[in-house]
Amino acid sequence: MLAKRTVSRCGACGAVLPIATASLEQCPNCRAALRACRQCTHFEPSRRFECTEPIAERIADKNARNDCAAFSLRVTVERDASPDSTRPGDIRRGFDNLFKK
Repeated sequence: MLAKRTVSRCGACGAVLPIATASLEQCPNCRAALRACRQCTHFEPSRRFECTEPIAERIADKNARNDCAAFSLRVTVERDASPDSTRPGDIRRGFDNLFKK
């Protein structure tokens, strides 16, 4: 079984960000604004104003920094597939289990 880890990634370049990014204004890798709609937990392109929270008006530039009161940095749970996280036998056994009859 692959290990899981909680991470936050930059929406522009995919770099892993420190979870406590309250003091960071921009991504250390690509300099994209972190307090932007695309970095927010509530960002949802299919919703009204592209936000799951009730907001008064649409924010036009989703990549630009804004001061939305509902902002919360998106944090996800990913499988940790680094070589240190699993033994090679576990990976092979999982692959073989996919094709059992």
